[in-house]
Amino acid sequence: MATLTKRSEFLAAARAGRAGTPGFLLQARKRRDDEADPSLVRVGFTCSKKVGNAVARNRAKRRLREIARAVLPEAGRPGWDYVLIGKAGATADLPFDALLDDLRTALERVHSPRPRKS
Repeated sequence: MATLTKRSEFLAAARAGRAGTPGFLLQARKRRDDEADPSLVRVGFTCSKKVGNAVARNRAKRRLREIARAVLPEAGRPGWDYVLIGKAGATADLPFDALLDDLRTALERVHSPRPRKS
C-alpha cells in the first residue's frame, strides 16, 4: 500500500466515484496502466478545517489511517487510488468498529457496477 502525495492525484480521485458514510467520505478511482505500479493500492487522507483545529484534524487522520491499514489490504483492489476524507463531529467520535464497517461498505459501493441510465 502506497500513499498519495501530489495534489493532482487527489484531484483525479475527486473526479471519480465516491461513497459517503456516517464517518467519512470515500473517493475511489481506477488508475490507468501507465500511471503507477498497477499492483499497488494507493491511499490518501484529508481533513478540512471544518473538522476542527489541528489537533482534531490530526486525530481524525490517524483514525482514517488505521482503518485503511486494517481494511484495504484485504478489500482494496490493486490499481486503485482511494482518498478518505474526514467529517466534522464524526470521524474522531464514532466507535472504531463503526468506522471499519463504514469503510467495508463504502468499498463495496464504489466497486459495485452501477446500472446504466437509458
